[in-house]
Amino acid sequence: MIKLWFALPICAIACVVAGSPAAAVPASAPAVTPADLVFRHDVLRAGTARQAGLRPEPIAALPGLAASYLAPTPDHPDHPAYAGAAVLAAHHGIVVSRFAVGDAVRYTADAGGIVEMPPDQRVPARTDTLWDLASISKLFTTIVVLQQAEAGRVDLDAPVASFLPEFAAGGKDAVTVRHLLTHTSGLPPFLPFYSRYATPAERFAAALTTPVVAGSTPGGQYAYSDIGLIALGVLVERITGRSLADVVRDGVTGPLGMGDTGYTPGPAQLERVAATEYQPYVKRGVVRGSVHDENAWSLGGVAGHAGVFSTVDDLAILCQTLLDGGSYRGRRILSEAMVRAALVNYNADLLPRFPDSARGLGFELAKHLYMDGMASPVTFGHTGFTGTSVVIDPIDQSFLILLSNRVHPDRGWGTNTVARRALARAFAAAHPILAGPGGGEPWRTDRRDSAAMTLTAPLRRAAGDQAHGSFLLWYDTEPAADTLALESSPDGVTWTPVPMTLRPARPARTGGDVFTSDGTLTGFGGRRWWRVTADVPPGTTALRLAYRTDSAAQGRGVLLDQLRVVEAGATLVDSRTTFAANGWTNSQVGAET
Repeated sequence: MIKLWFALPICAIACVVAGSPAAAVPASAPAVTPADLVFRHDVLRAGTARQAGLRPEPIAALPGLAASYLAPTPDHPDHPAYAGAAVLAAHHGIVVSRFAVGDAVRYTADAGGIVEMPPDQRVPARTDTLWDLASISKLFTTIVVLQQAEAGRVDLDAPVASFLPEFAAGGKDAVTVRHLLTHTSGLPPFLPFYSRYATPAERFAAALTTPVVAGSTPGGQYAYSDIGLIALGVLVERITGRSLADVVRDGVTGPLGMGDTGYTPGPAQLERVAATEYQPYVKRGVVRGSVHDENAWSLGGVAGHAGVFSTVDDLAILCQTLLDGGSYRGRRILSEAMVRAALVNYNADLLPRFPDSARGLGFELAKHLYMDGMASPVTFGHTGFTGTSVVIDPIDQSFLILLSNRVHPDRGWGTNTVARRALARAFAAAHPILAGPGGGEPWRTDRRDSAAMTLTAPLRRAAGDQAHGSFLLWYDTEPAADTLALESSPDGVTWTPVPMTLRPARPARTGGDVFTSDGTLTGFGGRRWWRVTADVPPGTTALRLAYRTDSAAQGRGVLLDQLRVVEAGATLVDSRTTFAANGWTNSQVGAET
């Protein structure tokens, strides 16, 4: 009989000096990379949480959690986070949750402005509702660019100007395709082409000739840019001689059977399309059936940065395809090697100056802001301005899709990032953690933001000069923002970090995995147990684990088991010790077998 315990909400492993998040990661610290991933070949099918090996309670809570954001909440006090939403969550190909809440159309407009419709006139959200994906459209552009690279038509490190000569204008002659995919070109994030130019041809020309920001260098900075993806869409069209919509259809949605996914929904689909924003400033009224993004709309509805509509079921196929290494049901759209290459963090050197810059080829990586407990160094995904997001965790072979119309009827009502994060945290909490070697009843941290959680163990007598501690540790925290410290005290008032050495509790290989910390850990612990040893300072009367979180995102938290302190044959701390717990819970509560 195997005991399972469940942790809390996670990024790259790091050890830092207490109070100094900028300290370097030890060279021997283990890292999860795309090369470590094992691609499966799962086929999507409906099933229960237990059939998927997940905890049922967090899965059952997802619909109510999503519905709670249909009304104002403390983080969003004046308006709902969205009018409606659809959610799909899957693990190992088993769709464990699939539902819709709220309305696809809730507001209209009259001469006085926005009007909330009577309940009987609204259009309820459904699981087959078509949602404007906004910037998730960039992933489709990314995939067809990578397909062109695999076909030998595009060199990712070639200047974009070698394919689009006019792109060289504005100091962009050295900007490469890779720079656009990683948002390191130096291009500005956005310009209102829709209002500055009269025709689609003029707008595309302006996008391609937009100068880089003064002082920027190719690869030298990070700035998320719609304009770079507009250029990549044009690049695909120029190389193939076909429209971007046709290339995406024939290269991605067609082979995968994503029949509800594409640009510019037709009249037959209109009744399933969710409404977005009231845009009187461009004389569009309440937008429904055409792309919300003004630039994409003014470019004809098809652009590299926005324009795709889809359903949760269709996006699930794309997510599973990527988890399967680029193929689904025998239809391959990318090679496994290209999928791995797409998940490398090419902006690692920029992270100290641009903390949100972790990017593969087109994909966001390890973004705790909305991935929360699903984040890892290789978790990938994207968000969309309309309130959409996909999170794909290849370590746990899970993905979560949230499609919503948070801009309906007004983008100024606020974002739905808190809802994205809450759903990811709940889904992450459904994933069980295998008990450490030797079993036991671990302590685990609560899921609290802006908290200082401590687990204190008094020693039976003050430590001498040969006291040694050991314990099992499982940790997964938001890097730098959330920290775990092993601390000692001579008096219960003054606490000092205790250096420690970590080794895999279940070594998968020899060498390379032993690392040390001066007392504080942060980041991604690899979702495995560590055997920790430490020399206890003389005079210590108590040890504690202190977990400190910031105001928002988390990882899955911390588990501690089998804490012992011994000296000269005497046991100073063991399982009989009465711990003082603040924000820690003994895992025998809620454990399953």
